[in-house]
Amino acid sequence: MSDSLAAPLALAALIVAGLGLIVAVLAFRRGRVTSRSGPLPALVDADALEAHLGDQQSKVQAISARMDALDGRVDTIAAIGRHAVQHVGLVRYNPFEDTGSNQSFALALLDDDANGIILSSLHSRQMTRVYVKEILAGKCDSALSAEESEALKRAGLSS
Repeated sequence: MSDSLAAPLALAALIVAGLGLIVAVLAFRRGRVTSRSGPLPALVDADALEAHLGDQQSKVQAISARMDALDGRVDTIAAIGRHAVQHVGLVRYNPFEDTGSNQSFALALLDDDANGIILSSLHSRQMTRVYVKEILAGKCDSALSAEESEALKRAGLSS
C-alpha cells in the first residue's frame, strides 16, 4: 500500500471508530433509562426484584391451581361424554308388499361403550308397531332381525 493512501485510510478508520463509540455510549445510556422505567425493577434494587419475583410466583401458582381445576372438569366431561349417544345406525325398509315405500326402520343409538337401544318400527296399511331392544356391550339378549343387525353394524358394531 502506498504512503499517500495510508493517511486518508487511517483518518477514515478513526472517524468510523469514533462514531461507533458514540453510538455505543448512546445505546448504553438508553438501555439504562428503559430498565429504570420499564416493567421490570432495576437489578440493583434487590428488594424490588424480590417483590417482583414473589408477585410472578404468586401468578404462576394461581395459574397452576386453575389448570388443575380445569383438568378435573375435563375428566368429568369426558366421563359423562362416554355415555352420550355417539354411534348411530339407521336402516329403512319395506317389510310388507302391500305398503308403498320404506316407512319401516331400525335405528341403533349407542354410547361409546356400545350400550344403548335399537328402536324398530314396522309400518303397514292398518297400523304401525314400535319395538325397543336394549343393547349392552354391543349385544342384545333377544334375537335381532336382519334390519336391526344391519342398523347395529352401521352404528359401528356387529351383532
